[in-house]
Amino acid sequence: MQAQKEAPADMQCKDKFLLQSVVASAVTSPKDITQEMFNKEPGRVVEECKLRVVYLPPPQPPSPVAEGSEEGSSPRQSSTENDTQNGSELMRTFLETPDKSSEAKSAIYRLTEEKAGALHQSSRLRQELELLRRDISKSRSSGGVSFMFVIVVGLIGVALGYYLQST
Repeated sequence: MQAQKEAPADMQCKDKFLLQSVVASAVTSPKDITQEMFNKEPGRVVEECKLRVVYLPPPQPPSPVAEGSEEGSSPRQSSTENDTQNGSELMRTFLETPDKSSEAKSAIYRLTEEKAGALHQSSRLRQELELLRRDISKSRSSGGVSFMFVIVVGLIGVALGYYLQST
């Protein structure tokens, strides 16, 4: 592959990288690795993963205007803006730091913690929803008088009163 001179105007790219992995014995040295090891043959497991190339815009210099000082703007950003900003900051940090492996590990750890928190919150919300559904079904089935029953009894009362008044 040849490096591009400049990024496309629309920042879109169709380039991909194919990563292949194969099970090798513990005694295999780097010089023993050949192209033939990655041929898909019966009894050989070759895992593949395609990575798309994504262009990122260069980092913008910090704004001289303090955050939240713009007229009509809210001092708090929405969660999607924060998520997008945090994701781009994380990617920028990962690409710019010399010790990428420790930075990647901390990013993975933080994202794993966020995922666990989100799953926990999702589970808790499902439980609360189930409790609310149970409460609603109990209130409907527990000897309470339904609105339709009240309307029917009222209509019968009006009809009976009209009938008794006319006789």
